[in-house]
Amino acid sequence: MKWNRQEDYTHDQLVEDREYGLYWYSWLWGLVRPVLVFVCSLLLLIGLISYGWGKISAQYIDPVDRDDTTPITFSVAPGDSLTRVSNNLKNQNLIRDRSVFKYFADFMGFGQKIQSGEYTLSRSMTINQIADQLTSGDGKPIVRNITVIPGWTIEQIADYLLKENAIKDRDLFLQKAKSGAEFAAYYYINDVLVGGNAQARKYALEGYLAPDTYEIYTDASMDDIIKKLLSQTEAVFKEPLHARAEEIGMTMDQVMTLASLIEKEAKTADFNRVSAVFHSRLKQNIALGSDVTIKYVTGTARMALNREDLALQSPYNTYTNKGLPPGPICSPSPAAILAALYPDEPFMAEGYLYFCSKDPGTGELHFSKTLAEHEYAVSVYAPLWEAYDRRTNAQ
Repeated sequence: MKWNRQEDYTHDQLVEDREYGLYWYSWLWGLVRPVLVFVCSLLLLIGLISYGWGKISAQYIDPVDRDDTTPITFSVAPGDSLTRVSNNLKNQNLIRDRSVFKYFADFMGFGQKIQSGEYTLSRSMTINQIADQLTSGDGKPIVRNITVIPGWTIEQIADYLLKENAIKDRDLFLQKAKSGAEFAAYYYINDVLVGGNAQARKYALEGYLAPDTYEIYTDASMDDIIKKLLSQTEAVFKEPLHARAEEIGMTMDQVMTLASLIEKEAKTADFNRVSAVFHSRLKQNIALGSDVTIKYVTGTARMALNREDLALQSPYNTYTNKGLPPGPICSPSPAAILAALYPDEPFMAEGYLYFCSKDPGTGELHFSKTLAEHEYAVSVYAPLWEAYDRRTNAQ
């Protein structure tokens, strides 16, 4: 028998190659197998999480009905908490779960940004879309602000409210203000109506529509607005002020009337000194001689009044009639009310009885003790008043 070395070599090589191949396959599988196990496990976990999240989302998070785009009006009232908003959304079936919406909005920082208003939502919206719209403030407001400026008259308030579209009928507003009968439930208005001089007043409510900034509903009625302004007067004129008025022998109406004169005559810095002059003149039974009461009746904006103005036949003419006019001539500020109650007593003790404008532009006043001093001051400053009237075309 011959020994075939070539065949034997080939056989051995094949065995070796086979063993080598099995080794690398085993080695490679050892590396790949854990990876494949991890990937399969991860895919299984993702599937389970996805399935679970889908279940949770369908029950708590998804839109109530993706196909329902019917517009639904949703209102957020001023001061509504996030909890109340969430409850209202759930009650209108706009979200699936109130707690989920609340926690989501709170976590995303929406809770403190939700704005009052009237919004159009739908059941196809996600909670993120709903929260975003409620915080964007693009809804139709259900409230608005109005501002009544100290020193405004009833007619100026009416003009402003009409311009702001808060009222529709200026004449009706003025009729209500003139009569006051619909608001007699307010004790101070009732006092005006039964006090004996209501007929002499231009408007029964003059002076009692308190200056301030108010938040009112956009659909507030005229009566609602008037009542809100009247209520603010009650809030300002608290019991300590009533006690002080009684202490100095004045009624609330007299205080409001005097405060309205102070408001129109001076800047805040001079309120107490103007009050002192008026108090002194009242005590000495001297006519107040206040230009602003005549301007209230005539409507003139001129600084320099003429003889015809001063001879006006009206109970509001404080040149020809002693004492206070029949009622307030504007809505006084709280500062003017306090000045009416607390005049500058040292100033009174010094005997100041007169004042006039030094500078129409700044409102600075000149005070005098005697008539002669006052007449001299008028002669000095009157040309400035006339120049001011020409410059402003005051009528």
